[in-house]
Amino acid sequence: MSGGDVAAIIAASGFVLLVLFLAVPLLKLGRVLDETRNSIRDLNESVAPLLTELTDTVTETNKQLAKVDVITENVAEVTTNISSLVAVFSATVGSPLVKLAGLTKGLRSTLNSKNKK
Repeated sequence: MSGGDVAAIIAASGFVLLVLFLAVPLLKLGRVLDETRNSIRDLNESVAPLLTELTDTVTETNKQLAKVDVITENVAEVTTNISSLVAVFSATVGSPLVKLAGLTKGLRSTLNSKNKK
């Protein structure tokens, strides 16, 4: 065996060690990619039912909001009617009551001033 043969064996051994050293991370990377692919597949399988359920939920929510809009419109109409009723009541009953209260106060004042004398 000559010096060139020994150098070739050492170089070949070094190359084999380098290949083994690089093979370990490549195998681990392959496992990570396999797990990633499996995770994405599972995610795709579970997302479709979730999106369907979400669509159903949004549809039902929109129906309920439409009902709430109708109720809100009715409440606004009732509030307007009550406001008008209060205005009519105040105009018809309020004015005579104010006059009666003024008359009562005047009579009290008069009676109190006569009682003091």
